[in-house]
Amino acid sequence: MFDFQNSIVVIPARGNSKRLANKNIKLLESIPLLVHSINYAKKNGIHKIIVSTEDDKIKQIALENNVEVVDRPIELSGDNCTTVSALKHVIENIKDEFENVILLQATNPLRPNNLLVEAYQKYIEGSYDSLMTVSRNHQKFGKIINEKFVPFNYMMGQRSQDLEPLYFENGLLYIIKRHLILEDKIVGENNYPLVVNHPFAKVDIDTQEDFEYANFIFNQYKNEF
Repeated sequence: MFDFQNSIVVIPARGNSKRLANKNIKLLESIPLLVHSINYAKKNGIHKIIVSTEDDKIKQIALENNVEVVDRPIELSGDNCTTVSALKHVIENIKDEFENVILLQATNPLRPNNLLVEAYQKYIEGSYDSLMTVSRNHQKFGKIINEKFVPFNYMMGQRSQDLEPLYFENGLLYIIKRHLILEDKIVGENNYPLVVNHPFAKVDIDTQEDFEYANFIFNQYKNEF
């Protein structure tokens, strides 16, 4: 088992989701969304797993799955509150000594089995301050200016396969130095973008349509679990 020395996992999971009610505890293949990330951390041999939440139901599910809970205050649980504020609150309210925080978001429940080990090795070997997972974009983007469509990342008539490579944050995982979070940062200047083009990278649940897509992808790749 890989040794994630000096690292903890934090899973922020607030309860007052607007677009998809109670999304962090909705059942994806009979398992609450939150628990998919808990199980992923456990499967990788991480012993210090903390759920940050203000919600009693989420807290109960986390405790039933034998992980720690840090009670997040209401003022850090609103729609406009940032993920880094939740991470910082966790750091400031636990006594453990650690250097790295692995952020797993409950809304990204599906991850390739080898992703965390691959990411952590790259992070340690490169002496990076942070690591984030990204995926290649294959769409033609543009802006609407004065009621006219203006291409942004391509020229009219250009083939999709000839687009200049652009990437987006897929949210699968982040690894962050503790000191960065205390400075209110998720990524540092010495940040490594790990490219992940697995179909799991397209699963980020915020709406019912996202949830249904996650169910579809889960069933397509059951052999990977």
